[in-house]
Amino acid sequence: MMSLTSIMCLPELFLAVRDDSVYDRRMRKSYCNMGVLDEKLRGNLGSVVGRIEQACLRARREPADVRMIAVTKYAPIEAIAALVRLGMVDLGESRVQQLVERREYFEKYPPREEPDAPPIRWHMIGQLQRNKVKPIVPFVTLIHTVDRLRLVEDISKRAESVGRRVDVLLEVNGGDEPQKGGAAVCAAAHLGEQIASMPALRLRGLMSMAPNIEDGDDVRRVFTRVRELYDEMRSDYDVGAAFNVLSMGMSSDFEIAVECGANLVRIGSALFEGMQENEESILPSV
Repeated sequence: MMSLTSIMCLPELFLAVRDDSVYDRRMRKSYCNMGVLDEKLRGNLGSVVGRIEQACLRARREPADVRMIAVTKYAPIEAIAALVRLGMVDLGESRVQQLVERREYFEKYPPREEPDAPPIRWHMIGQLQRNKVKPIVPFVTLIHTVDRLRLVEDISKRAESVGRRVDVLLEVNGGDEPQKGGAAVCAAAHLGEQIASMPALRLRGLMSMAPNIEDGDDVRRVFTRVRELYDEMRSDYDVGAAFNVLSMGMSSDFEIAVECGANLVRIGSALFEGMQENEESILPSV
């Protein structure tokens, strides 16, 4: 049986309140709903874990080798806090502003008050513009969407200025989709070697997204192509000893990704189904 701890932990990876009275009312309302919310999330989380286990069984893999990141970009703050209380500490956001605001919020209002509670690990999973690098480099756990040299250089320069070594994934456009970001498959290995040569960065592996299509065979072909690239880069290119993460698969296709060798999946809607953020969220404005 796969433990929740084993799939949520990624070793080595892996706000002022505008109106206190409004915040207090929302918090009281939130506390009343916490039991229902926790139970719903516990069920959703258990379902995802079970599906990962079954995918690993089909692929003859160890379930403990697969890690999960919760994609929280559309989730209400109460649901995110509840998920953290259940043990999920790897959270992914696709927008820099929201990543910064939510990190600041949970620094001020920790979901768990135990002195030994593990800290939240924040992941940048959306496309990153060069002018948005500065605010996240001091704290981000992993940047998933590095795909061009100038962006790499900006992250490295900022990391050096704050005295950090930042973990990154090289995003690969495995489906050759012109509307998507990501390095071309044919250029990825060379770019990976360039990233690995920068002392302020640590290249952890590859990330790729399949086309948004229903044909499972086409999705599988994309994931298989990226897995082959990952294996080739590990064996034939100088990408560093830390290159051991293959991030593929989201709520709609993570089982196929696991069967194709992914060891990191990004799950959003399957965890937060029916919990879209709305105006009653307790997340304060900044």
